[in-house]
Amino acid sequence: MSLFKHPVSSIKLLLGAALIFSQAVAANGKPKEIFWEDLIPKGHVQIETSAQANHEGSEQNWIQPDIEAPVVKELDGQLVSLPGFVVPLEGDDETITEFLLVPFFGACIHVPPPPPNQIVHVTIKDGVPIESLYDAIVVTGVISTKGWSGEIAQVGYSLTGIGVAPFEL
Repeated sequence: MSLFKHPVSSIKLLLGAALIFSQAVAANGKPKEIFWEDLIPKGHVQIETSAQANHEGSEQNWIQPDIEAPVVKELDGQLVSLPGFVVPLEGDDETITEFLLVPFFGACIHVPPPPPNQIVHVTIKDGVPIESLYDAIVVTGVISTKGWSGEIAQVGYSLTGIGVAPFEL
């Protein structure tokens, strides 16, 4: 199944993203491939988030854990690639321009959100057409340790996206 809905729009978007990506790579080098554990500072004991929701009315169930979880300052300004799942925030019926990238499907929607250092706020200027929000993706862009706060979660990292691709094992 294709990640992109409209082939012509996807080709234009991919060509534009490829140009921006190549400029970023030329300026910053090859993206550093990171994973969720790389967003936790060494020595920090992370409070585990349960991936199971309890819908029995407990307000405590929906409180974000480890709200003061620290970020890895050394990542600030680096060109990175990070796999994850999308929690859409802004866009239209064809593209998403702003979303949260989370380590597991359903985070921030059906379960308490992960700690802030396990959520990345992503913006992509021209948007990305995404067909299935159930599929894992890889986002490439410049990461910042400047956080973000919204109704559903407090976030430890921001990322200005320059590319999105399907995640492949």
